[in-house]
Amino acid sequence: MATASAFIDIPASAEDVWQLIGGFNTLPDWLPFIPKSELSEGGRVRRLETSDGGVVVERLETFDNAAKTYSYSIVQAPFPATDYRATIKVEAQGQGARVTWSGRFSPVGVTDEEVVALFAGIYQGGLEALRANYPA
Repeated sequence: MATASAFIDIPASAEDVWQLIGGFNTLPDWLPFIPKSELSEGGRVRRLETSDGGVVVERLETFDNAAKTYSYSIVQAPFPATDYRATIKVEAQGQGARVTWSGRFSPVGVTDEEVVALFAGIYQGGLEALRANYPA
């Protein structure tokens, strides 16, 4: 099992950041490469459309509003990985917030290094896009 992780510090309160990213259907609000998200199964499954027309289906596994974190798994995606599970977490960090996005997965048809680089890039790019919502 391979893992990847990225974090970013944001000059806003953890509560404000969680307000933007804490909903399972809010990716289009802060992630430019996910322009569309539709919920099903009572809000437990989201069908994402990527900016290049791809489809990713994810299932909410855990949600803790008080701790400002949720975990999800991938049901369907064009990624070279299986057994994918990721977590997004927002924590107070001084006057601001630290957002961590991490995941674990098993590569399929590629090396651990290749799939780690893929997801680390997605996480880092996503967090940088999130950070752009909070000018210093």
